[in-house]
Amino acid sequence: MTGPDPIGELGASISHCRICRDCPAKGEADRLPHEPRPVVALSSTARLLIAGQAPGLRVHESGLPFNDASGNRLREWMGVTRDEFYDASRIAIVPMGFCFPGYDDKGSDLPPRRECAPAWRGRVMAAMPQIDTVLVIGQYAAAWHLGPRRKGSVTDTVKNWREYFLVNDGPRILPLPHPSWRNTAWLKNNPWFDADVLPVLRRVVDSLMGRTNFG
Repeated sequence: MTGPDPIGELGASISHCRICRDCPAKGEADRLPHEPRPVVALSSTARLLIAGQAPGLRVHESGLPFNDASGNRLREWMGVTRDEFYDASRIAIVPMGFCFPGYDDKGSDLPPRRECAPAWRGRVMAAMPQIDTVLVIGQYAAAWHLGPRRKGSVTDTVKNWREYFLVNDGPRILPLPHPSWRNTAWLKNNPWFDADVLPVLRRVVDSLMGRTNFG
């Protein structure tokens, strides 16, 4: 007889979450305009956690996290194959908002739903105490995982990655810009990211995937 499965139970609870439809934070006018589809990959064994922002439309439709051009770039940054990336035994993926938030008037993705993190983030992190390193992607993940320690911009936060990666009471935190195509100009204007941060990212991933020892 098998024992309880806390990760499985938590995942099932998340899959049925309808807070943004039933109890929108800002009232009825702020109700999610479509049926929620939480997209997460929890794990009881993964030592690496990817903390993103919120699913885009393509991810919402497929139910597979980072199943888009941003995911392709992120996998390239990490130096992993698609199969490795979706191996939940080694990589957990939990965005700040679990569901596609919709588009603003300009056709850009809205921010992660504000109901999600207060309801779930603490429970998710407590359920995965084995996490060694969190890849914090973008300003919303940085706001939760770094709190007042983050800098005034994503650029400055990423540039000062050593403050969070080398000195931390909990899991190591490595802040990253969002891998969206919209950040292509940012990457060209900040060559230090490719030169200084990506090598560290790949060494950490190699270590946590069991390929090498990080040193």
